[in-house]
Amino acid sequence: MKDQLSQFGEAFRDPQLARSMVTQLKTSARTPMRIMEVCGTHTMAIFRHGIRALLPPTVTLLSGPGCPVCVTDQNDIDGFIALAQREEVIVATFGDLMRVPGTYTSLQCEKAEGADVRVVYSPMDAVQLAQEHPDRTVVFLGVGFETTTPTIAAAILTAQQLKLSNFCVYSAHKTVPQALAALMKHPQVRIDGFLLPGHVSVIIGMEAYRPFFEAHATPCAAAGFEPLDILQGLLMLARQIEAGRPALENAYPRAVTEAGNPKARAIMNQVFVACDARWRGLGEIAGSGLAIRPEFSQFDAARRFKIAVVDMPPPKGCACGEILTGIKTPPECPMFRKRCTPMDPVGPCMVSSEGTCAAYYRYSS
Repeated sequence: MKDQLSQFGEAFRDPQLARSMVTQLKTSARTPMRIMEVCGTHTMAIFRHGIRALLPPTVTLLSGPGCPVCVTDQNDIDGFIALAQREEVIVATFGDLMRVPGTYTSLQCEKAEGADVRVVYSPMDAVQLAQEHPDRTVVFLGVGFETTTPTIAAAILTAQQLKLSNFCVYSAHKTVPQALAALMKHPQVRIDGFLLPGHVSVIIGMEAYRPFFEAHATPCAAAGFEPLDILQGLLMLARQIEAGRPALENAYPRAVTEAGNPKARAIMNQVFVACDARWRGLGEIAGSGLAIRPEFSQFDAARRFKIAVVDMPPPKGCACGEILTGIKTPPECPMFRKRCTPMDPVGPCMVSSEGTCAAYYRYSS
């Protein structure tokens, strides 16, 4: 099975096909165009496969707000840390959040000081932790887009079935289409086309982008993460932009359908409801967050603990907010590679495995 999967993946890395698509892209992209790859996984894949170096000079790629850790607001990071400082709480989190700096400290620093913070690999691991520690309250830090939210909803439903009273979730989830609309309204942002995120699109389907597309008529193409997937998406966008005929296209049909994954969306909608949410770099966006529904309030850490967090600005001099919106690239941040490095990060974009600054640091000279 492993060999079959490997061969399947290699089919989307064929060098001859890649050269042909690059040639077509150079022919198609005659005028300057700014294309945003929304997803952090796209950012890493583009660097890893050397795609930037193959593009014609007319194509400028911008990294977008598709890294869930990076767009988490400073207040939410401080809220996570405040939970970790409570003696009765075990905080369960994915590893990327550990080193993200809050205003004064990080989860990693709090763990070093004795806080009970544990890295888990799935929300179900956090449910198991709650079963193993009935005298403590386990709080799972819910960060992510539509890709991860269904699994967290499943964890809450499992906790309900198990009648666990010591498990809850701090929901800082966000949804992608509303962020695209916010970018188009941003006075400093200029984007000619969006390379839509593959993972999110698998869940929400192409139809979820239709309201955004009809409102803004911006070229869009959903793409997977292999080199040919990305090149196909870029080629679709270049042709749309050159022709002046915006479209909503799917360059990832083997995984993305018009309707997405109805079962995943059903479980997500059963547990979560849309709410306003604050994004790093974009501020508050109406309807772009997911709150736990009132009928599941016993699993809502925000209601349970009523965390009081003072509204604090991001770290002084940090350009993560501008980088997430495509206003700046990492080398334009004065702290990049100097004060801010993966060993001593100032902002989340240098920490996360999907962070733009981390990608530039690792792959560019």
